[in-house]
Amino acid sequence: MKDLEYVKLAKEAIASEFSGRKVKMPDFKELKEKRGVFVTLKKNGDLRGCIGFPYPNYELGEAIILAAKSAAFSDPRFPPLEEEEFVECKVEVSVLSVPVECPAAPEKIKIGKDGLMCEFNEQGGLLLPQVAPEQGWNAVQFLEGLCMKAGLNRNAWKEKGFRLWKFSANIIDEEEVMEN
Repeated sequence: MKDLEYVKLAKEAIASEFSGRKVKMPDFKELKEKRGVFVTLKKNGDLRGCIGFPYPNYELGEAIILAAKSAAFSDPRFPPLEEEEFVECKVEVSVLSVPVECPAAPEKIKIGKDGLMCEFNEQGGLLLPQVAPEQGWNAVQFLEGLCMKAGLNRNAWKEKGFRLWKFSANIIDEEEVMEN
């Protein structure tokens, strides 16, 4: 049931920007735990925004609210969400484990389980665990996609000084929790 509450909180945070109403924080102890989180918006199945926090710097409830508003209105890849569009959007909340540094070895990456985050030459990027299966990528393609997301050459993961972190995520898809 709390999974549904996470999705509702993200949707309420976005709706509050249109209505001017204050977001009411549900009373779950889990929302007070510091966690990394990303909120993804999809419109007709296509990405419409995705912003979040890889590290547990915020309480989960606050992180969901901030990430949802940022995904809707501040993702630099998209114009700010319009109210009419909002009804067509589905929300996905990904609650992250703490990222753990690991070698950039394709054989160590579990597709569909691991999310990846990298840093190289002061540039960085992150791809959530669901991205590789959605794109039909293998581990090498996942590393290449991560590098390109970071604005790097696709083979930067092979370079000395490239740093990689793995994390897992509890992925809460609005359509799935609404069906249950």
